[in-house]
Amino acid sequence: MAGDIPSTHQSKCTDFQNASFLRGTNLRVQFLLFTLSDPSCGQLVEENTDLQNSGFNVTLGTKLLIHGFSVIVLGVSESSIHIIGVSLGAHVGGMVGHFYKGQLGRITGLDPAGPEYTRASLEERLDAGDALFVEAIHTDTDNLGIRIPVGHVDYFVNGGQDQPGCPTFIHAGYSYLICDHMRAVHLYISALENPCPLMAFPCASYKDFLAGQCLDCLNPFLLSCPRIGLLEQGGVKIEPLPKEVRVYLLTTSRDPYCVQFFIDVQLIDSNYNNQLPKQQLRGKGIIAHPQPQCQINQVKLKLQASNRVWRKDRTTIVGKFCTAPLPVNDSKKMVCLPQPVTLQASVTVFHDLKIACV
Repeated sequence: MAGDIPSTHQSKCTDFQNASFLRGTNLRVQFLLFTLSDPSCGQLVEENTDLQNSGFNVTLGTKLLIHGFSVIVLGVSESSIHIIGVSLGAHVGGMVGHFYKGQLGRITGLDPAGPEYTRASLEERLDAGDALFVEAIHTDTDNLGIRIPVGHVDYFVNGGQDQPGCPTFIHAGYSYLICDHMRAVHLYISALENPCPLMAFPCASYKDFLAGQCLDCLNPFLLSCPRIGLLEQGGVKIEPLPKEVRVYLLTTSRDPYCVQFFIDVQLIDSNYNNQLPKQQLRGKGIIAHPQPQCQINQVKLKLQASNRVWRKDRTTIVGKFCTAPLPVNDSKKMVCLPQPVTLQASVTVFHDLKIACV
C-alpha cells in the first residue's frame, strides 16, 4: 500500500515467517501495511486495526499485493485500486475484482497460475472483466503458469516460457522449478526501477514475431505497443479496450532485461542444389541485444554447414544485413551494410558497423 502520513502511534513491526520448501510450514496469513513514512516496517492489519490513525493516505494510488480486505469504507475510490497478484494470487485478485463488479482500476497478474485454471470458468479465474484494465505477464506457460490470455493485454515474454538464464535441467532442483515462474515478478520490479522500456508487440503468434513480422506499433487492435510497468493502461489508448490481445517481447537474462534493437537478416539462396529456389528470400528475424544500436561496432556472421559427412557442404548465400531500434516505425533509423553479404558454409565473416549515437 502507498501512503506518506506519519503514524500517530508507533506500531511494532511484524516479522515474516520462515518457510521451508522441503519441510513445509504452518501458515499464519498476515496483512501488512507499508507506507512511505516507514517503508521497512509492516504494520499488522487485523479486524480491529484502527487504519484511521495509521499512515494510510486515501489520496494516493493504492497497490494491493494480494490480500483484498475492504478499504473502500475508508474513502478510497474503486478506480484508484491496483491489485498485483503473483501466480495463484492473480486469480485471487480476479475474485476481488469480480466482487467489485469489475470497477477496480487495475489488476496485474504476474504469471497467473495454470494448473486447474486453464479450463476454469471466468468466475473462478482472472479475466478481463475483473477490472477496468487487466494485464497479465506470462513467463512459464509450459509448467506453473496459465497458457491462455486472461486480460485485456497479455504479455508473453520470450514466448511465455523458457526464460533466458533459467536452468534447463531438472538437476538444478528448486531453481529449475521456479525460475521461469518467478521471472514475471523480477521483470515487473525491473520495469518499476529502470527507465529502459519493456515494450511488447501485438502479433498473431510468437513464430511470426520472431520472423520479424510485427515490429512496429501500428497494430490495428491496439494502435500502440504496450509496456510493462505503471504506465496507464500499459500505454494502450484505444477505446473500448480489446480483450485477450497477445503481445510478445524478448528479454535478456538479467536485470534490466530490456532489448534495444532488432537485426534484419535477409539471405538469398544462390546454390542450385539447395532446397530453396535460386534468388528466393530466406527470411528475417529478431534477435535480442541489451545494448543500444550505436554501441554495436561489429557483426559476426556464419552459415552453419549441413551434417553431410560424405561430401563437403559448399552452399553459398548472398543477402543484406540491417539493424534498427525498436519499434521499427521509421525506415530512416534502419542501418544496413553498404554491400551485399556473401556467406559460405562454415566460413565466419566480420563486418564493421558505423552507427552514430544521437
